[in-house]
Amino acid sequence: MDDLSRLIKRAEALLERLETLLPQPAAAPDWKAATAFRWRKRGGRGALDPVARPHRIRLKDLRNVDEQKRRIERNTRQFVDGKTANNVLLTGARGTGKSSLVKALLTQYAGKGLRLIEVDKHDLVDLPDIVDLVAGRPERFIVFCDDLSFEAGEPGYKALKSILDGSVASTPDNILLYATSNRRHLMPEFMDENLETKHIGGEVHPGEATEEKISLSERFGLWLSFYPFDQDAYLAIAAHWLGEYGVPAAAIAAAREEALQWALMRGSRSGRIAWQFARDYAGQHGGAKK
Repeated sequence: MDDLSRLIKRAEALLERLETLLPQPAAAPDWKAATAFRWRKRGGRGALDPVARPHRIRLKDLRNVDEQKRRIERNTRQFVDGKTANNVLLTGARGTGKSSLVKALLTQYAGKGLRLIEVDKHDLVDLPDIVDLVAGRPERFIVFCDDLSFEAGEPGYKALKSILDGSVASTPDNILLYATSNRRHLMPEFMDENLETKHIGGEVHPGEATEEKISLSERFGLWLSFYPFDQDAYLAIAAHWLGEYGVPAAAIAAAREEALQWALMRGSRSGRIAWQFARDYAGQHGGAKK
């Protein structure tokens, strides 16, 4: 009996040591500590880290994307009010305000219970754990994945499909997924995939590879497309930000040529480039600190 007792104690000690090595369920964060959180992995364990200083951009600061702004704000307002709403995919030209629009929604609706959880695409396999953490909470959560795209065989691809629409378990009503991407179908498209297309009875039937890519993006109920800005739109955005940085109206008018030269050197006329120009110009000419 003494030998049996010692064996049992050794087995219990071994199990305790093994339990410390196994992944533990993610602990809930202090929900009152922040309105934005990041999902981070440490030692194989995921956790929601509060964001102490979220990017507080306002909806009115985003120019020349009025239709996209109207549609995503309406969807988010429905969500915050406890009504039905859709997951959102924002695609198109870089620097046109896709991710800034999502951040501005947090600024607008945080006071009404909206919370933002940023997840890197490599951590999308942990989406079920995140869903378990927020299920039953009174807040409304947007899971945000910026610059989302997949290569063939990436593990996060199937996890995302299941959360959007395709798992046995339903997604809680207090969570939506907003994603931005430069790719409309989130995956690379190749010329040889067109060879798989078949014509049946006069109808075009895409091949399996194309259908697989379309099936993911179709799981987002709301698509918003963003397009490159023309010169007038770029200058208008630059003028707006110059004004926000305290540059006088006369100086803003005089900055037109420098703004165009800045865009020419960068090879782009995007909202991001306009904002970067305004920061540089205001810093040189005594604009307000922001």
